Amino acid sequence: MLVLAGCGGPGSGWSPLGWFDGGSSEPQTLAPEGGYPTTQTDGRAPLARVVSAKWDPLYEGRLLVVTGLAQTKGWWDVALVTEVPMPKGRIRPDENGVLRLRLVGYPPPPDTFAAANPPNPASDTITVGMTLSHASMANLREVVITGAGNAVTLRP
Repeated sequence: MLVLAGCGGPGSGWSPLGWFDGGSSEPQTLAPEGGYPTTQTDGRAPLARVVSAKWDPLYEGRLLVVTGLAQTKGWWDVALVTEVPMPKGRIRPDENGVLRLRLVGYPPPPDTFAAANPPNPASDTITVGMTLSHASMANLREVVITGAGNAVTLRP
């Protein structure tokens, strides 16, 4: 009896009276707190241009390999991000079968050697990759990768 008395009232998580009423009154969601990152909250700028894009086969899908050229030397944390925010690992094309990606990164700090010098196309290209599973490629017709100055389209 002492154990049952310790269960508390209907507001207690141990009370059998509250087990089937849905628990809390807050809506439950799978979205991360604060929502998915967007282009406004990401903070990275697009690279000057996309030089090339290609597919490399993988056992679980394909690897999208993109090479770009930044505005200056020294860009870092370069990545491919979707134009429409999506959960990590759950990338999918839009209703037309088009996956739209942006090639973005952080520029070097101002007043540095890297920020003051233009890139050498022979040695300062930046290559990034994105793995796409067979499931995410099921309805994929094309991938459009954009930089600040151009866009490259690739078909699977």
